[in-house]
Amino acid sequence: MTGTDASSPSSAPPSSSFRLAYVPGATPAKWVRIWNERLPDVPLALLSVTPAEAFDALREGTADAGLVRLPVDRDDLSAIPLYTETTVVVVPKDHLFAAVEEVSAEDLADELVLHPLDDTLGWERPPGRPAVERPATTADAIELVAAGVGVLAVPQSLARLHHRKDLTYRTLVGVPQSRVALSWPTADEAPDLVEEFIGIVRGRTVNSTRGRRAEEKKGQKQPRQQKAAKPAKGGKPGGGSRTAGRPPASRKGGGGTGRSGKPRRGRG
Repeated sequence: MTGTDASSPSSAPPSSSFRLAYVPGATPAKWVRIWNERLPDVPLALLSVTPAEAFDALREGTADAGLVRLPVDRDDLSAIPLYTETTVVVVPKDHLFAAVEEVSAEDLADELVLHPLDDTLGWERPPGRPAVERPATTADAIELVAAGVGVLAVPQSLARLHHRKDLTYRTLVGVPQSRVALSWPTADEAPDLVEEFIGIVRGRTVNSTRGRRAEEKKGQKQPRQQKAAKPAKGGKPGGGSRTAGRPPASRKGGGGTGRSGKPRRGRG
């Protein structure tokens, strides 16, 4: 589903689902699998969006959260950085760079380096020689590289996404790197389902990823068990007194029998 499709009322998922937008190169598959295992009753809808559409999707409510590329405007969006991608240079397979494992920014000085309008690396000054006209998209730039027009620096995930048999890529060092983050609209408290997904991407255990609902359940006071009734004062649990079953004690000085069994004589 594309970002455009998600904004159509007829294609909008029900409110009981969780809508996750993601930009090209972001790979939500692992987290989606965990979500489906832990919350099988809550469908997760994936919305593929361009980097330009991602933040609008969050602000307009088309998506509940999104896998985006930093930076994020913190005035109205929250974000948790997830990982940093390796930057690579995409070249034809017969290019000189294909013979090495690593390329530096200085190595690009004599190369025509394509800088598409949807670039995600945030260059202060792109390396190499600039093209006369910037390609509109990364996909357009890939086509130009395949035609031998120039080379392209991108996050590794985008090089994989636009893989072609006639192209290859090598690690590019000494250049900016792209960071992928989870973002959602800023609020006093993130919605429960957003909290659930935050727990998943942070690698929390099954119990701790249940969000506030689990915390609320833990905070509920359990009813006290009724204590057993105490036995009557002076008695035992089975009832009766301490003298139960004993013969009555003889009165001092009274009649009775002695140790020999003979009757005692009273003092006269």
